[in-house]
Amino acid sequence: MTTLLITADTGAARPGLADFLDARSGLRVVVGVAGLSLAQQIADVGPDVLLADLGATRATSLLRDIGAVPVPPALVLLARDWRGLDAESLRVGVRGVLPREATAEQIGAAIEAVAHGLVVLQPDVARGLRPATVRAPRATAFAEPLTARELEVLAAMADGLGNKAIATRLAISPHTAKFHVASILSKLNATSRAEAVAIGLRQGLLMI
Repeated sequence: MTTLLITADTGAARPGLADFLDARSGLRVVVGVAGLSLAQQIADVGPDVLLADLGATRATSLLRDIGAVPVPPALVLLARDWRGLDAESLRVGVRGVLPREATAEQIGAAIEAVAHGLVVLQPDVARGLRPATVRAPRATAFAEPLTARELEVLAAMADGLGNKAIATRLAISPHTAKFHVASILSKLNATSRAEAVAIGLRQGLLMI
């Protein structure tokens, strides 16, 4: 059973969202109490996932300031403005970002993905991020982390693009694209492009 804590500036998230999510199999939903600190709510509930309808900047600030309380992975709902999402957001626990207009089904699926250790961004949100902001903390587990350009190439590989298509997308030469692919395989200790993509997903280097 996955326990979800919903917190919002207004004291409750979108009308009906909590009821819809609570009806999902394997999900227990707790709506945050207005006036009670987020740290205290997390300590009391012990959630597996936090759904924050606060905006990236405020969510990042709250998660950073919680202190000694273990922070669960957070899914943040944004009003089509992701400028507040940065590397600090990922460091303190933000693992998913969706627009507030996302359907309840999309939010439910994202909660399940975040609960299983994946990082979730809608494509239009991901395109608005600087490459450096999409590297999750676990990337440092490698002796030599991927560069910002290599992360872009890895994302293109995940889309099934070959070297020529990668070169066209990133405005680089096919030779340079081939060099980056070889470097990625070496750094991730992968024997194939598919294995590199799988490792990237497990390590949080790729957004889904």
